[in-house]
Amino acid sequence: MESRRTWCDTNKTHFDYIVAGCGGIGSATVYWLAKKAHAGERRDYLSKKKNCRMAYHDEKYTKLTRPAYQAWGAIEKESGLQVLYKCGGLDISKPSEVDLQCYEDAMNSHNIRYEKLNAEQLEKKFPQFKVDKDVVSLYQPEAGLVDAALANSVHQQLARGYGASFLTNCSVVRVHRKNNGRLLIKTTKGDFTCRKLLVTCGAWSNNVLGSIGIQIPLIVTQEQVTYFGTPHMKEFTKNRFPVFSYLKPDFSLYQIPVHGRSGPKVGIDSLGKRVTPHTRDFKPSPEVEQFTTDFMENILPKVKFIGPVLETKTCLYDMLPDRDFVIDTCDKVGYSDVIVCIGSAHAFKFACLLGKILSEMAIDGRTQYDISGFSMNRPAITDPNFQPFLVFRKTEPKSKL
Repeated sequence: MESRRTWCDTNKTHFDYIVAGCGGIGSATVYWLAKKAHAGERRDYLSKKKNCRMAYHDEKYTKLTRPAYQAWGAIEKESGLQVLYKCGGLDISKPSEVDLQCYEDAMNSHNIRYEKLNAEQLEKKFPQFKVDKDVVSLYQPEAGLVDAALANSVHQQLARGYGASFLTNCSVVRVHRKNNGRLLIKTTKGDFTCRKLLVTCGAWSNNVLGSIGIQIPLIVTQEQVTYFGTPHMKEFTKNRFPVFSYLKPDFSLYQIPVHGRSGPKVGIDSLGKRVTPHTRDFKPSPEVEQFTTDFMENILPKVKFIGPVLETKTCLYDMLPDRDFVIDTCDKVGYSDVIVCIGSAHAFKFACLLGKILSEMAIDGRTQYDISGFSMNRPAITDPNFQPFLVFRKTEPKSKL
């Protein structure tokens, strides 16, 4: 009789499902797999096609935002803990630099409520700002933030309740198929077999997939975030200030209000140096920290936003050249039982839903959600001459990154 566990720290060596990588997406995948397997749930579908927001540059993401919110609501209800905070969200730009029309079009097509604000209206709504007169912003009141650390813990602890367990500090060395058709997963802590393998290990994805003949053109960068010790904490709490992204031609700067620390968190998206998981040095760039500080002082001077830097930390981004997700099987190399998800460094807001999607693919062989835009069979992955553009835009940026 096959185990219904998802990952194991017992003496068992065969499992229905193994999840390689237990960050945001992986933890959610373990939860949904364990819950569905525990309930014996299987569905037949009709033939139909770390901020959290409904505003997105592309409809293929916007159509997933409501289901994503519903998924977060489901684990909040089951756990009794709040992980999603709807403090509102802003996308800000100068039309001469970045046109927000694609965001508007995507939200309009799905009846998502938002306000379009000029500079004066933005400063009236949020007096913390002081922006140039040609600035335009979109305010989405249902946007907010997800407590990433708590969300991961909630997913894992709920999964344990359904019989899942976790093997930590363990690397996948090789994947191949046995004569009986089962997948053999060789790891640094022994060999395991399973019916389905789900790969959600981000920058380490190619380490796992290489042994079955797949190499994804991942771009891995070392990014950083800075926490500021503002002397005006009250003005930047979740009930007074939104999350925001300020979009420029070659980068975007994002801010998350005070949550879990005494100061807000600020980062610049996809501006860091290219590294590998083995060559990253964990050392923040003083130049990027200063650039971040100067930028924030320029748009938030009214309340003397910038206090001392509390801390600057580095992290890894793993991105596809077109910055879109991958949610697909490896059937093109004969491994339809290996399922891959890569979030291109903007997936945490969707993590709970992505876990649900992956569990449906593993258990049911298909998902009720439209993931057609996230196939591995697209130019960004198959065309070696594809030119990367890593800023959220429907067209390439005006200058190269």
